[in-house]
Amino acid sequence: MAEASGRDNQACRGRRGRLAHRARRMADECLAAVFAGDEFLLFDGAMGTQLQARGLAAGELPELLCLTNPEEVTAIHAAYVASGADVVTTNTFGANAAKLGDAATVEDVFQAAVACARAARPRYVAADLGPTGQLLAPMGPLSFDDAYALFARQVRAADAAGADLFIIETMSDLAEAKAALLAVRENSDLPAIVSMTFAEDGRTFLGTTPEVAALTLSSMGADAVGINCSLGPADVAPLVERMLPWASCPVIAQANAGLPRVEDGVTVYDVGVDEYAEAVARMLDAGVTIVGGCCGTTPAYVTAERSLLQGRRPVPRSVRDCFAVCGPQRLTALEPGQVGVIGERINPTGKRRMQEALRSGNHDLVMGEAIAQERAGAQILDVNAGLPEIDERAVMCRLVAELQGVTTLPLQIDASDPAVIEAAVRSYPGKPLINSVNGKAESLAAVLPIAARYGCAVVGLTLDEAGIPATAQGRLAVARKIVATSDELGIPRHDVVIDCLAMAASTDQSAPRAILDAIRAVKAELPGVRTVLGVSNISFGLPFRPLVNATFLAAAFSAGLDLAIINPESRRMMDAVDAWRVLSGEDASARFYVEHYADRSDASAPSKAGEKNQPAAGPSAPAADPEDPVELARALVLDGRAAPMADAVTRILRDHDALFAINEALIPALDEVGRRFEAGTFFLPQLMASAEAAKAGFEVIRASMPTGEAAGGKGTIVLCTVHGDIHDIGKNIVRMLLENYGYDVVDLGRDVPPEVVADAVVERHAPLAGLSALMTSTVPAMAKTIELLRERAPWCKVVVGGAVLTPEYAQMVGADFYAKDATETARIAGEVLGR
Repeated sequence: MAEASGRDNQACRGRRGRLAHRARRMADECLAAVFAGDEFLLFDGAMGTQLQARGLAAGELPELLCLTNPEEVTAIHAAYVASGADVVTTNTFGANAAKLGDAATVEDVFQAAVACARAARPRYVAADLGPTGQLLAPMGPLSFDDAYALFARQVRAADAAGADLFIIETMSDLAEAKAALLAVRENSDLPAIVSMTFAEDGRTFLGTTPEVAALTLSSMGADAVGINCSLGPADVAPLVERMLPWASCPVIAQANAGLPRVEDGVTVYDVGVDEYAEAVARMLDAGVTIVGGCCGTTPAYVTAERSLLQGRRPVPRSVRDCFAVCGPQRLTALEPGQVGVIGERINPTGKRRMQEALRSGNHDLVMGEAIAQERAGAQILDVNAGLPEIDERAVMCRLVAELQGVTTLPLQIDASDPAVIEAAVRSYPGKPLINSVNGKAESLAAVLPIAARYGCAVVGLTLDEAGIPATAQGRLAVARKIVATSDELGIPRHDVVIDCLAMAASTDQSAPRAILDAIRAVKAELPGVRTVLGVSNISFGLPFRPLVNATFLAAAFSAGLDLAIINPESRRMMDAVDAWRVLSGEDASARFYVEHYADRSDASAPSKAGEKNQPAAGPSAPAADPEDPVELARALVLDGRAAPMADAVTRILRDHDALFAINEALIPALDEVGRRFEAGTFFLPQLMASAEAAKAGFEVIRASMPTGEAAGGKGTIVLCTVHGDIHDIGKNIVRMLLENYGYDVVDLGRDVPPEVVADAVVERHAPLAGLSALMTSTVPAMAKTIELLRERAPWCKVVVGGAVLTPEYAQMVGADFYAKDATETARIAGEVLGR
């Protein structure tokens, strides 16, 4: 371990303050200094490729070697210790109950794994927690609570076995990473590092960016966050640099030794030790303080990293001190002087149709409101399910999950019941805004600990046991109380957003001035705190309310308002927002304003106000003509809205046959979804929501056809995960998409022997087979399967894919095609089977 830097790293000053309220056990003072950002820490390198080099059989669970061949595992650990590693990582990457099955208990594996690591005499032993191998709901079968339970059992086992810290690694799903981090936090007092894995496009396969991951996980209290696996060090470096400004904790980088290839039956990697060290040096210079290696790295790589650390000191770095919230794919941040829009429409108060939708459980209206508000320029969506006659907690959690399929916007969880708030934010894959806490002692005690525990931003209402103060100073006094309690809990000032509460001017014309004065006072007296206002209350009881609202909004911006809760579909309100952004200088050179308002007059059609805030990500299709069922069906697929699809397709079938509905409505829409997915403007949640919408349309078509006829009938495709591999996330996504393109998919499941695959292909005379593998050790099983197919079914083309697969691997195993994702598989299927 490198020597202490002897100075207070800027990035970690706030870290110390936020953690001061939490009792934490560090292994020693040196490790505590690491997580304060004052010292370096060096991890080991690859375990899997080292086991392969020592003869691990293809398909064998490597974690079981801790029980059956502990000397070999310890020898690998010892080699890394000898090379200079401070930390060795237990051979427990896949040691959860779902993967181990009946082969061994989680407790036995962790006890043996920690013993193997400890026998190598490292300074620290890190218990390794890898992904479950299953997609979490709503996209997959595993609930957040079930994932948490799997991780919690591992955590308790590792803690009992004597580990020093945890490393949660190779995570692609932010919700799964969050479940694992909570499992550590709630079942152990050991430090926890969380490391995500990203593709070449800079996102996880669920669309999460480095910035989103860093903000979410460090806000939750991870002791370090970072990146491992998938990419070589030169590709990891720019991604980890994107993490650094958003991580309020140390950052870790453990890259692969480049891309794998097979030479003489042995997996080798294309980045040598010197090239690897050069890229690591760049990351150290940028502010990374924890390094090591992932797939393909050996003790020689760790030795080179140890040399890099000698004589170095951690580089001071700055963390963004601004209001920021995020969903799983998109981060919304406001620098001082910038203003933001929170969409208010997902709220049943005074909205009969919304109330009926929440009561019935048909949430398509809610999804439609979300899509419309995003298009209109909202940057955050308020979500409220507050009806006394429904199970608010269950409905809120369902809404939060469903909204992820139709919008990328961060959410504001709006509820008065702390239990509802906690249930929603606990599993939310991002950093949400909580609406709200107030100055009452009961509310402060119930809500602020939730915000602190889950790393949320929080809205504070300036009311207390005495009600809403009539004066600005009275509101400021309540705000002080909220902020003081937040400070005590370690909630950063930029995560506290004070609502000075707009009251109706029709009943008290002194109220608007008091509100504006309160905003000014909060900004002046409580530095770092942000302000928010539900604007429309000001005009209650007055005619032509939009004019009053827009005028008051402009005045509130001038007083220092940061966030406005409004209806973004109100032309007049968004005009005020866009005009203020010009006047404040936020809209540099008035580019957006000039582009979208040059041809405007009060009599002209509504502007495209708000489009500046639209990301390159997420749904952005124009509204469809509801009178044209074909256009409507296409739009519903693009929006991922399944509920109205049956009616749209039924209307198409009144005048056309099933083939027309498939080829003119559903398939073109799925093709467009695929193009957006390829372009990085759609992500897996949107892809799967679109697939579900298309599926709803195909179900109507199938029901309308004579018995025995198939909707689509494009041919048979056999899918499986190869023998020895128990991961099926990617394969399941491929199946869903292919089925919606009209193919007859035979899904053989996972861990499928070559003979079973060949039997299925021969029995159905399938023209295409799709094989998936996640682990390098199961690639030989893929090759054997293809060899058998060539012998028994020479007509059958083979497409392969999976996390470890590359075009070179595909060629090496004898496949006809390599597919990097589900949409590419659908394109290949169209090429092989015809459209």
